[in-house]
Amino acid sequence: MSIVLSVLLHSIYAMREFFMVGGRRLSYLDFGGPGTPLLALHGHYNEASAFAPLAEALSPQWRVIALDQRGHGASDRASCYERDDYIADVAAFHRHLGIGPVAVLGHSLGGVNAYQYAARQPDQVSALIVEDIGAVVDSDWLFTLRLPRHAPSRQELAAALGSAAPYLECAFRRSADGWRFSFDIEHTVASQKALNGDHWQDWTAVTCPTLLIRGTHSDELAASHAREMITRRAGKALFVELPAGHVVHHDAPARFASAVESFLSDPGSSRQVAGEAVQ
Repeated sequence: MSIVLSVLLHSIYAMREFFMVGGRRLSYLDFGGPGTPLLALHGHYNEASAFAPLAEALSPQWRVIALDQRGHGASDRASCYERDDYIADVAAFHRHLGIGPVAVLGHSLGGVNAYQYAARQPDQVSALIVEDIGAVVDSDWLFTLRLPRHAPSRQELAAALGSAAPYLECAFRRSADGWRFSFDIEHTVASQKALNGDHWQDWTAVTCPTLLIRGTHSDELAASHAREMITRRAGKALFVELPAGHVVHHDAPARFASAVESFLSDPGSSRQVAGEAVQ
């Protein structure tokens, strides 16, 4: 099944398409252009549209294609949010696109999904970019449980979120009783619980060139843990820190895009990425 809609996001057009997997409909945004495909996987509370600024910055050399992961955005909700379910979705997404080995970028939840896919399907991933998530995840879902279920207006929903509003606004949706999110609270908690755990085996199994990006003010990925991740992948992974919090692509969009572009231009190189200190 393929329904194509043109969507204007951040002054760049994207084509929204759908495909079926396991009886569920998943959605994705194809930002188009003649460039080399780059698959992008968002984090919790977000969706494919969060990558619009990155897609604009990387065009025309790179064609960003971003998935609304299960339970997010315009994709169907699911009965299960375990690790293997997410990885199966990524594999189905890749098959649906009908392209060969591809670079994959993931933030937070999407970062774990990206490196687990790269570990389990090494012939399908040519380069990997992981944004601010570790090989061991211990997330707290209390913030999720405190999120407002709905608000009378978009402005009131944003006000209820306070400083977190800019990071979640791509998921705001109008509903019959006001404004809600494009994800369900309980489903997100289930997904966060399933994300927690020790994923060192997958991280160290990745064989493709890898860039790990950390925000210097991140409350999710400690600098010491990030450096251990690079140490355990000695010679196969680069590390860059940018002045940002957990959502690096939002807090430092230009520097994030520059780091990604620099790495993808020659992923096998050990040089500096975008002029930042790298290990």
